[in-house]
Amino acid sequence: MNLLDYGIIFFYLIGFVFLGFFFKKNETSKEYFLGGNSLTWFPLSLSTMATQLSAISFISAPAFVGLKMGGGLKWLTFEMAVPIAMLFIMLVIIPPLFRAGIVSIYEYAERRFDYSTRMILSIVFQINRALSTGVMVYAIAFILQAVLNLDFAITILIISVITIIYSWQGGMKAVVWGDAIQMVILFIGLLVCLAYGWSNLNLVVEEISFDPGRLQVMDFNWGIGEGQEYGMFPMIIGGLFLYMSYYGCDQTQAQRMLSAKNEGTIKKLLLANGLLRFPVVLIYCIMGLVIGELVMNTPEFLSDIQDLTAKHFPEEHAKSGIKADLMMPVFIMNYLPHGLIGLLMIGIMSAAMSSLSSTINSLSAVSVEDILKRRGIVNDGNYMQYSRYMVIFWGVICIGAAFLFGGSDSPVIEIINAIGSVFYGPVLATFVLAIFSRKVSSLGMKIGIILSVLINLIFSKTMQGIIGFDPGISIFWIWLNFTGFFIAVLIAYVISYLVPQVQKDETILNRPKFSMADFFCKESYLLFGFFIFILCLCAYLPKLLG
Repeated sequence: MNLLDYGIIFFYLIGFVFLGFFFKKNETSKEYFLGGNSLTWFPLSLSTMATQLSAISFISAPAFVGLKMGGGLKWLTFEMAVPIAMLFIMLVIIPPLFRAGIVSIYEYAERRFDYSTRMILSIVFQINRALSTGVMVYAIAFILQAVLNLDFAITILIISVITIIYSWQGGMKAVVWGDAIQMVILFIGLLVCLAYGWSNLNLVVEEISFDPGRLQVMDFNWGIGEGQEYGMFPMIIGGLFLYMSYYGCDQTQAQRMLSAKNEGTIKKLLLANGLLRFPVVLIYCIMGLVIGELVMNTPEFLSDIQDLTAKHFPEEHAKSGIKADLMMPVFIMNYLPHGLIGLLMIGIMSAAMSSLSSTINSLSAVSVEDILKRRGIVNDGNYMQYSRYMVIFWGVICIGAAFLFGGSDSPVIEIINAIGSVFYGPVLATFVLAIFSRKVSSLGMKIGIILSVLINLIFSKTMQGIIGFDPGISIFWIWLNFTGFFIAVLIAYVISYLVPQVQKDETILNRPKFSMADFFCKESYLLFGFFIFILCLCAYLPKLLG
């Protein structure tokens, strides 16, 4: 990197500091955490995609496709269930939450069940999101450390402090517009890397021919047993429950929908996500395929990755020889001209900053609404003061979580999904039962959440390494979203039957009323049709690229 690259990074960071001051006028909870319900579908949809497609899209997923043993285009199966999930959220989950006029979605659980149920969900969210975001920040920090020779702690602080400043000052508007800008930078970065990767690959090989094993998308296995991963059935079924929970029942994403002007805006942003996510993922998967092939045909490129792995990650170098997540940063530093290097380094920083800003804003909203305000510590007079305190608090917690995962040898992309999948199913079950069931008691629901999370922990392969327990059964992590949901539902109904409780007045729940016409709207045709298109494209993609 030269002065031009450092200058681009410097002005980018300064620009985001001023972004917070531009949106600093926040006087109420609705303005600070929901943007005053003034945000339109376009920035909200970009913000939603940036939060999910950030660190994964720019670093770990291309590495999975291009270099990771057992990887390849099968990662596309992770996207197959997205359109159907968007449709379910659009029609079922978000309408009652939006009509309830709440800031924290977990308040809805209290209205249907009780405060302790709300607290369980809130605590689960806070632990899950803080840990997952810490992993993302760590992923970016160790990459920048290795490539730029920056100290690990300084790298984390540069990313985190700037993010905390604009999130603290500008609230939800700064977060959403910041994410939107970062999503544009990320997408431009993907196209630039794909173009330069393809150009350089054409220079080193006469005829481009990809490894057939990496071109396979569909693998018809059930995700049970050693080596049974990324199969069609677990990815569609488990992925459906993961995305329904993540987009509909996770405060980080649901808070964006609650920030929308109206329900029509929510439909547009969910439709945009359902239709645009797959093309973006397809681009970064093909980019990973191209650059991975360049690595295999360029000894100098492979040697640079191996040298950095040996220097910064000796344990991983001893096991596999390379740290696959170094592929993209090494490519950027070695194959792009100055100016573009700075732009792409901004893209990598954006990957962490968009995830971190969304997390600390939503964690702060949940802490203030579910704990401080509910216990009488926060009132209208000191609401903004405590809200900003909590932004700083959760920023520090996420930084700490990043350091906690510094010694993990599991691929970053799998750690993130394994952590989330333990919790997503039970959380989705709680909201679905709150919306649809009049028979489940608060006691049944609480026991269902706790036991289903514990059972998922036992069968999570990644979490087994953390808790030091092996039940002898290998289940691919995405199934946990499905099993967690049905175990929680089953236990909740059984306990409610055995220990019946007096049900609460449900007039404040705004339960949706469905008719068949609701499921035959234009959004249904578009999203279901796109789901079929994705299946067909993935079936023929190996032939198109082979």
